[in-house]
Amino acid sequence: MRYNKLGRTGLFVSELCLGTMTFGGSGDGLWSKIGQLGQEEADALLRTAIERGVNFVDTADVYADGRSEEITGQAIRNLGVKRDEIVVATKGFGATGEGPNGRGASRYHLIDACKASLKRLQLDHVDLYQVHGFDPATPMEETLRALDTLVQHGHVRYVGVSNWAAWQIAKALGISERLGLHRFASLQAYYTLVGRDLERDIAPMLLSEEVGLMVWSPLAGGFLSGKYSGDAATDGRRAAFDFPPVNAERGDAVIAAMRPIAEARGVSVARIALAWLLHQRAVTSVIVGAKRPEQLADNLAATEIDLTGEERAALDAVSKPASEYPGWMLERQGQGQRDLLAARR
Repeated sequence: MRYNKLGRTGLFVSELCLGTMTFGGSGDGLWSKIGQLGQEEADALLRTAIERGVNFVDTADVYADGRSEEITGQAIRNLGVKRDEIVVATKGFGATGEGPNGRGASRYHLIDACKASLKRLQLDHVDLYQVHGFDPATPMEETLRALDTLVQHGHVRYVGVSNWAAWQIAKALGISERLGLHRFASLQAYYTLVGRDLERDIAPMLLSEEVGLMVWSPLAGGFLSGKYSGDAATDGRRAAFDFPPVNAERGDAVIAAMRPIAEARGVSVARIALAWLLHQRAVTSVIVGAKRPEQLADNLAATEIDLTGEERAALDAVSKPASEYPGWMLERQGQGQRDLLAARR
């Protein structure tokens, strides 16, 4: 297991992060389709992760209506994990109340949401607190000042964001610098071999501004496990919850390219998909979730795979997204200067 700096901070996190979306779901709702793990199963997963070198755990207040945070916090206690040996991340933004102020990124909601998360996690602080989505109704400055208040009061060590566009993050970084506020250390975003959209604008911005990238759903909701083919999923998670969206024809081509690479090593297709992500410059940590310790162990073993240049080129070629403006124009107009830089090396 390798450890990477989280953005411009001095905090080191494991290249794989344990995701807890499978913790606590019940009944017939959305969360039951994603996972229904109870305390004992969650303890086993956290134990497996820690034994393999993971020091990073991610949850959110909306996962299983707060139950995921409760189980995560209790698992840390049950296993006797030292507080200074684990990095705990959670998120706020989603609806946690019935009224109009029970959601969003306002000062009113975020400060209350964070304190409620701390209570469920049984912690006096979280290491990374992330805004789970973009709020078009709240001025960005209000959100950033609220996050800064949480840091100043000791409830939060670092702040991040999830599911924001490149221009929104860049604007927020500018406001934070102008006002002397704590800046976003990380972005949590969707990124896979069948979903490389963020390479157009988001990834270059993250590298330029030294913002870390945490990847959610790195197997595209199970699609890249290799057990699905074609348009319809008949069993597993995607049969009940077909998300994130995947172009099935393109996805099948990607899986076909991964299979010989996996078979040559005697490993799962999923492990190759995760290994590809770990080779990407912008990626700080990949969030992996599971329902069983053996499934998690297989995912964690992706850290042992070093893809060859030829293998990476083959996967890049079959999964490369179509170029969009201004990308193709930037590529065309900048070629001369890139040639000059290459000649100097």
